[in-house]
Amino acid sequence: MNPLPTLRDILNAYKSGDISLSHAEEEIQGFQIEALGEIARIDTGRTVRCGMPEVVLGEGKDRNHLIEIILTLVRRTGRCIATRVPEDVSDEIRGVAAEEEFSCEYHPVARALVVSRLPAPSLHGGIVGIVTAGTSDIRVAEEARIIAEEMGCRVITAFDVGAAGIHRLFPALRQMQGADVYIVAAGREGTLPAVVAGLVSRPVIGVPVSTGYGYMGQGEAALGSMLQSCSVIAVVNIDAGFTAGAFAAQIARGAQNGED
Repeated sequence: MNPLPTLRDILNAYKSGDISLSHAEEEIQGFQIEALGEIARIDTGRTVRCGMPEVVLGEGKDRNHLIEIILTLVRRTGRCIATRVPEDVSDEIRGVAAEEEFSCEYHPVARALVVSRLPAPSLHGGIVGIVTAGTSDIRVAEEARIIAEEMGCRVITAFDVGAAGIHRLFPALRQMQGADVYIVAAGREGTLPAVVAGLVSRPVIGVPVSTGYGYMGQGEAALGSMLQSCSVIAVVNIDAGFTAGAFAAQIARGAQNGED
C-alpha cells in the first residue's frame, strides 16, 4: 500500500485482504486531530481524508514552534512538507531531524522543506505541466512543482516563455503534450495563462506572481487580468504556488482515475 495512503487505498487494501480490519481501523483513525500544546492543532489525517498532505506554512511562525510542528507531523504521519521556510531555519531543522534519522531536503528557490522517515510518494500517473512567463516567476512555480510531485504527479516544466516573446511558448507546450492540467505563473500584466488556455485542451490554472512595479504592481495587475480572462481558466491568489500545485494534482489524479 502507498506509504501515504488515501481513504480509497485503505478500503481497497482491506477489500483485497492485504490488511486486517484492525489495521484499516487504525489507518482511518488518521482523521483525528493531534493537539500540540496550545500552539497548533495538527490535521494528521488530511492525506487519508482529502488525498493531499498537511502542509505547514513556515512564514510568520516562531522557529521553535515550527520545528516542533514539523517533527510531530513526521513522527505521526511519516512525512512533512513546509513552505516559505528561511534557509537558516531549514539548517536548524536539518540538524534536529538528523538526530532522529529523518531525511531532510531543502529547495532554496521555492523555500520549501520536505522532512521524512518514508520513501518518496509513488507516482499515480497524473502529469502536470508548469509554465512561467519569466525567470522571476520560477520561485512560485517551484513551490507548485514540489507540492504536485509530493502528491504523486509527474511534472514537466518550461520557464521564461512569456508573451513578450511568444514564439518561445510553442516548443514548450509541445513537450508537455499529454499533460492532464497546466499551471501557468505570470507577473506584470499576467497575459500568459489566457494564451495557454487558448491553445490546449486541458484545464489551466493561472498563478499571478508578485513581480512588476508602479501602479497595480506586485501581482495586482496580473491577478486582475487573469480574473478578466476571456479564455476559460481557474485563478489562485497571488504567489499561491502551493494552492496551484495541490489543485493541479487533484485534477491530474482524477483524470488518471477516470473521474469527472
